[in-house]
Amino acid sequence: MIHLLPLLLVFLPLVPALISFALPDRMAVWRDAINISFALIKLAVVGFLLLAAREGVITEWRYEFLPGHDFILRPDSIALLFITLSAFLWLIATVYSIAYFGRGPHLARFFGFFNLCVLAATGVAMSGTTITFFLFYELLTLATWPLVVHKGDEKSLRAGRIYLIYTLAGSAAFLAGIVWLKSLVGTIEFTAPPDLSGIPRLELTLIFILCIGGLGVKAALIPFHGWLPEAMAAPAPVSALLHAVAVVKAGAFGIVRMIFDVYGIDTVSELGLGTPLAVLAGATILYGSFRAVMQTDIKKRLAYSTVSQVSYIILGASLIGPFAIIGALVHLVHQGIMKITLFMCAGALDNRMGIKSVADLDGAGRAMPVTMAAFSIGALGMIGVPPTAGFISKWHLGLGGLQSDAPWVIAVLAGSSLLNALYFLPLLYRAWLLPPSAKLASVRELDGAWNRMLVLPAAITALATLAAGAFATFPFSPLSWAKLIAESGYLK
Repeated sequence: MIHLLPLLLVFLPLVPALISFALPDRMAVWRDAINISFALIKLAVVGFLLLAAREGVITEWRYEFLPGHDFILRPDSIALLFITLSAFLWLIATVYSIAYFGRGPHLARFFGFFNLCVLAATGVAMSGTTITFFLFYELLTLATWPLVVHKGDEKSLRAGRIYLIYTLAGSAAFLAGIVWLKSLVGTIEFTAPPDLSGIPRLELTLIFILCIGGLGVKAALIPFHGWLPEAMAAPAPVSALLHAVAVVKAGAFGIVRMIFDVYGIDTVSELGLGTPLAVLAGATILYGSFRAVMQTDIKKRLAYSTVSQVSYIILGASLIGPFAIIGALVHLVHQGIMKITLFMCAGALDNRMGIKSVADLDGAGRAMPVTMAAFSIGALGMIGVPPTAGFISKWHLGLGGLQSDAPWVIAVLAGSSLLNALYFLPLLYRAWLLPPSAKLASVRELDGAWNRMLVLPAAITALATLAAGAFATFPFSPLSWAKLIAESGYLK
């Protein structure tokens, strides 16, 4: 039975998705209970697989859906890192979404596609071949679009069109790359890189560019990032999901797979592909941070912050050195925890007080102290202030840059941290040190169960941001798991 667990883990969200689509709004209580219950079940299954993987037991489910094409689900150690993040944040985002929307319209549709999005993200993580990865990658694109256009207004529909144009073009490039490579070496499983020695260097380079370019759209690498700030027309729970564990993270995860599981670090180094990709990631880090400083809308500021922060993962992966790899893998988790905290807080501020722009934040810390305390922790984490999770990521990436003879990485990290401070600290100053308006002063943050449900998820992820930094050396911490992954496979 244990070999069926990967299949169960991937398709578990299908049950609440179908139920959510089917239940009428008058049965919203049942829909909420079912969504939370299945999120808890998934978390329990992930916990079991983590314990099994810790003992060296990796399960696998495969099915030959076409001659010579196996559909493979394999929760290896790096997949479990991503899956643990998605399972934890699925539960958090579900509770938050219920509180955020209350009993609004079109929620059956929202929770249906929300669960399909989680299913696709889990499938991306557990895919055992490039073809399996692509199938879930595309499902993620299609499942996310209804969430982006959820409001149904012109701004949302425009954002949805831009999102589809970018992501489908990227998917086409990625598909062309993996089909081209498959025609040369056959089926590519994420166990060990195939033998690429007989393929001309130019051909391998072109395939790599196609694949990384395609994946780079979802990862928001410049110049393919334009869709992400536009997608901020979506509701806050959607933004939180997009930035923390779904679309952008799937792109970054795919690039990690391409470097280590498809090409392999030896081939990437031999072809000289790592350094150009690292430089592009570094440029994206600085560009995203610079553009964030210029934004007056809070969600757009956070969106450009994501453009910057996700590229930390790509930077670490492309540098290849041990510390850089660990930094990339641990930031996969840390960025998700910090960014969902920030978006949930931004959504709560908008939901309760109509705060959308930086100028509206005056005195918000006194009106909603728990929300702003969580936002402050997330912001300090993004800057890299110890003992937050962000400090652990940047420390290892900096060491990785020195270890890989790329001291310019230190300048990129320092410049980004300075820019992070420039676009986050003014928000904290306004919220905590300026007096609130009469409108804000009348807000009671924790009055009522719905309001407490709106605040509690961000408080939990903020505490997780602190715990991931303060207890980084503990067993099963993101850093410990990242080291296990690196030592067990990605450094060989």
